[in-house]
Amino acid sequence: MKKTKVLIVDDSALIRLLLSEILSNDNEIEVVGVASDPFEAREKIKRTSPDVITLDIEMPKMDGLTFLKNLMRLRPMPVVMISTLTQKGADVTLQALELGAFDFVCKPSKDVKENLSEYGEEICRKVKAAAESRPQERVSSTVGKVDLPRKIEMSSIDIIAIGASTGGTEAIKEVITRLPLGMPPIVIAQHIPDVFSTSYAKRLNSLTELTVSELRESQILKSNNVYIAPGDDHLYIKSVGQELVGKIKKTEPINRHRPSVDVLFESVAREVGRKAIGILLTGMGSDGARGLLMMKQAGALTFAQDRESSVVWGMPGKAVAIDAVNKVLPLNKIASTLVRSVSLS
Repeated sequence: MKKTKVLIVDDSALIRLLLSEILSNDNEIEVVGVASDPFEAREKIKRTSPDVITLDIEMPKMDGLTFLKNLMRLRPMPVVMISTLTQKGADVTLQALELGAFDFVCKPSKDVKENLSEYGEEICRKVKAAAESRPQERVSSTVGKVDLPRKIEMSSIDIIAIGASTGGTEAIKEVITRLPLGMPPIVIAQHIPDVFSTSYAKRLNSLTELTVSELRESQILKSNNVYIAPGDDHLYIKSVGQELVGKIKKTEPINRHRPSVDVLFESVAREVGRKAIGILLTGMGSDGARGLLMMKQAGALTFAQDRESSVVWGMPGKAVAIDAVNKVLPLNKIASTLVRSVSLS
């Protein structure tokens, strides 16, 4: 079996040692080298030709973002960022994803020994998935764009639910930033840590005329608003009289995730039925596929991102496999199809 070759780039000797040990314990991964800064990394990339790089953001001589930008321009390859679980770390990591990083894992915390097995499983899973991706072949969001109306006047759709994981922050941004005013409420479950979801909501809000916020407590859902699940809570919908209410709960993870896309989609299927639209975007695993099937069976219109434009065609691919999808679409066609579907309902 061909092993996934990994180069670890981090200025901390302790982190380099820990990541080397974790990754080397997976018999499908080979650590071909470590580097303490981007200049050393550049030489080792030439020498070892890794399949994947793990990259720290804050390093001496050249920061991780600058190195990533140069790498994606000169020699695109899958990169898994090692991020600090802080506001600053979240902001920089989101920039890294915009530049083409495959995904990220949070830097091990002091109590990582208690969850070392779980942490190791996460990073190995992401490194192996990264090796299967093709960052240089992602479809440009400018391809196939069409002019959309500035405002939708009428819609009989009550809610739009979106789920995503790996690659999802950029995929969601591509969809949301192209939508006009007049859209029904949009609720989103993206697999992302807590601090990161706060930064992501603020970042997305600055890029669109729609109002984007993190849903931190029960509230009535309104048109022209986008609600993002907090990074450590499930988001679900309840119908109360004539209103739809977004709620959160910290019950057990579903499909390893909290928030879980299935939790969101299943609540929309139960509470809204045919007056909803469900969209499943790029991501590893199968979270959301079952919920999207429930939405389709309840009469909702369902979309999935296609394989070619997905960073990972796990979640949408699983939904297609179980016949949960009405339309399979490239990422750059989802917003226009969504607007037509809402306008013609």
